[in-house]
Amino acid sequence: MRPVARPAGYAGAVAVVDVSEELKSLSSTMGSIEAVLDLDKMRADIAVLEEQAAAPSLWDDPENAQKITSRLSYLQGQLRKAEELRSRIDDLEVLFELADAEDDADARAEAVAELDSVRKAVDEMEVRTLLSGEYDSREALVNIRAEAGGVDAADFAEQLQRMYLRWAERHGYKTEVYDTSYAEEAGIKSTTFAVQIPYAYGTLSVEQGTHRLVRISPFDNQGRRQTSFAGVEVLPVVEKTDHIEIDESELRIDVYRSSGPGGQGVNTTDSAVRLTHIPTGIVVSCQNERSQIQNKASAMNVLQAKLLERRRQEEQAKMDALKGDGGNSWGNQMRSYVLHPYQMVKDLRTEFEVGNPQAVLDGELDGFLEAGIRWRKQQEQQK
Repeated sequence: MRPVARPAGYAGAVAVVDVSEELKSLSSTMGSIEAVLDLDKMRADIAVLEEQAAAPSLWDDPENAQKITSRLSYLQGQLRKAEELRSRIDDLEVLFELADAEDDADARAEAVAELDSVRKAVDEMEVRTLLSGEYDSREALVNIRAEAGGVDAADFAEQLQRMYLRWAERHGYKTEVYDTSYAEEAGIKSTTFAVQIPYAYGTLSVEQGTHRLVRISPFDNQGRRQTSFAGVEVLPVVEKTDHIEIDESELRIDVYRSSGPGGQGVNTTDSAVRLTHIPTGIVVSCQNERSQIQNKASAMNVLQAKLLERRRQEEQAKMDALKGDGGNSWGNQMRSYVLHPYQMVKDLRTEFEVGNPQAVLDGELDGFLEAGIRWRKQQEQQK
């Protein structure tokens, strides 16, 4: 199988491909991925979950039913993706052999394009194997809050909420918004929502930190450039095995009427719930449900997640102290979105950047997530 040129306009670093070597590399990488994913165990888990999902009493416990069906759907999707990718790798050799046998330049260009597509898909799947942290397999709770920058910061916080929800929508991931506090003029003060798919926490935890927006402010009558900030917090969803106990006597519970943009009431009853954990000062609220009881349950889930993360950070701080690490290796400010005087979004840790901010704000985040996960793994290995 002879080397072939990349198609015109290809942006790769090399102009000629040693197809045999690249196919061997792809197959080897895919073999490592299959070993980490443990496809046989995945098939066995799917069989068990399918049996549970078929039980007549499944929806007697809606919360457990949701977990079973969500886990089943995720595993089926991962297995299908791995099997299809292996099949595409196996088919590539045939595509190149046919193109060589017929000396067909168009067929060869199509084969090279497919090779590039498969390589990208393998790289993306490889990232999944890097999610091996204690809580990485959990669903995620994302909390976004406006920081410095006034109304521009509130507007930016709302843009970030839309960005993550659009990212989840693109992938078919279920989300649920628990609470949104709207700002007076525009945008939001804060929001909390769940991404209900396995490994959502491991994937999105690299987004945690301060995001910075530079643009001509649409709220400034003089059209001046404005820098604003929004904070993103990502928490793992608490499971029953976590043993996060909350004493009711340590809680202050306030109920109030849910509100929409501009303070407009959206509920005629006092169903929204705000919980204050007195020992830590942590405050959470929920207003997405019509029932006060449901809102309290959702707020308790968020509070438990925050307490779990607090405990994790305290344990990590102790480990860092023993290792002589001040715990500042991650930093705080992690990404800049520049809309003026030039167009760019850049991750300040990984150096990954793109020149189309609007696409990123529309949910095209996979490049940043992949770079962040790889960067985090490198940081862990250096410790």
